[in-house]
Amino acid sequence: MSGSEKSGGLLRGLLGRRNAGEEQAAQVGAAPNRQNDITRQGRRILLDAIADFLLDNELGVTPDNLAAAHGAFSGRNPPLARQIAAKSQAGEKITQEWLDEVTANCAAEQHDDAIDRLVGKLEENLEAFARTSKAAHSATAEYSGQLEQHVQDLGQGVSGENGDTGQIISGLAELAKAMAEKTRKLEQDMRRSEEESEAMRRSLDRAKRDAEIDHLTGLPNRRAFEALIDKHYREAQAAIEPLSVAFCDIDHFKKVNDTHGHDAGDRVIKIIAEALAKISGDNCHVARHGGEEFVMLFRGLAPAEAKARLDSTREEVAARVLINRKTEEPFGQITFSGGVASVFAHPDPRAALSAADEALYKAKQAGRNQIIVA
Repeated sequence: MSGSEKSGGLLRGLLGRRNAGEEQAAQVGAAPNRQNDITRQGRRILLDAIADFLLDNELGVTPDNLAAAHGAFSGRNPPLARQIAAKSQAGEKITQEWLDEVTANCAAEQHDDAIDRLVGKLEENLEAFARTSKAAHSATAEYSGQLEQHVQDLGQGVSGENGDTGQIISGLAELAKAMAEKTRKLEQDMRRSEEESEAMRRSLDRAKRDAEIDHLTGLPNRRAFEALIDKHYREAQAAIEPLSVAFCDIDHFKKVNDTHGHDAGDRVIKIIAEALAKISGDNCHVARHGGEEFVMLFRGLAPAEAKARLDSTREEVAARVLINRKTEEPFGQITFSGGVASVFAHPDPRAALSAADEALYKAKQAGRNQIIVA
């Protein structure tokens, strides 16, 4: 038996421990019915698909990878399943970096869907509130008209020109009683609608914040950065201020993951994120773009000035001695490379980002651990 087959058997054994227990219990007790057989068969097929996917692509058996594979092959994450299928059909191997990025993008899309659903519910709630308010307005107007008529009739009755005054007063009292009851009900409906609308607004605000935060680093994510760069582009253009963008990428990050594991890789990502966040402020913004890549926006700084800031941070990071907490082994020197571009030297912000990305590639090709201006 090959090493891969042994690993596959071990993985299936670990994942299928509960299924094995169920089968043993079934043998001891009554024979399982057909539905139980189908259920176990479906679980075994799913288990085999997950194991083959991880082993064939040499992916680690980590909680994140197991969750991603389960989502793809169980049908819970159709976008991820489609992208994995497309990659496999193209004959391309699935790497850990690719899987991390695609999983993060799928999570962002799910956040977007959740926000869309919340917006839809909020709109429905606000429409209901509007209907309640309209009904209250109509009822009040109707009541006012009837009350005015009763007052006129009462005046005529007092002067002896129209019917029994007692009957008019009795009718007026009944109307007031009915209107009071209707008003109480309308007030309750309006209060409930207001409370539901406020709760929906709070949920929507929380969902929007969650959808724009990278949960590993706490930095804004790509979605948030795209909105930010559009805002600053308009403002800097109107104020005739320089505006620069930069891409930064951790050098030899795959080697860190392969040597020390993905938990250690996550720690390195956090360290770089914290270092870049130190130079951010009102006019300098950093976001995690995906994987080990970060994107930055410098308002009021020309590319040379932005490069100087990044160089200072790069040198500070390169001088640190980092140790793997689990093994006490040193990571070796951790560095990052970067590319900087002036936004207004290009047709639009997206073109400037592409130029910064190309400058980053040149920095990698030139030996890494350096910043290059486009």
